[in-house]
Amino acid sequence: MANDVKQKKPNIFVRVGSKIGGFFRGIVSELKKVTWPTKKQVLINTLSVLAFCLVVGLIIFLCDSGMKALMTLIERWS
Repeated sequence: MANDVKQKKPNIFVRVGSKIGGFFRGIVSELKKVTWPTKKQVLINTLSVLAFCLVVGLIIFLCDSGMKALMTLIERWS
């Protein structure tokens, strides 16, 4: 009969604390697997994004200016 003693499960704080600790240990282990870019790669990628944004902005500006000129012509013609 002495062998049938139930194991008492840990309280809620211990269970939650161990889950939170496991979560952060998992984050640290995943961050160790990351291949971080070099400064040169970051600079090239940043400049590429900025150049692309400028080109798209210029296209939008030209389309907007063209539409505005077209609307002005339509209003004058009416």
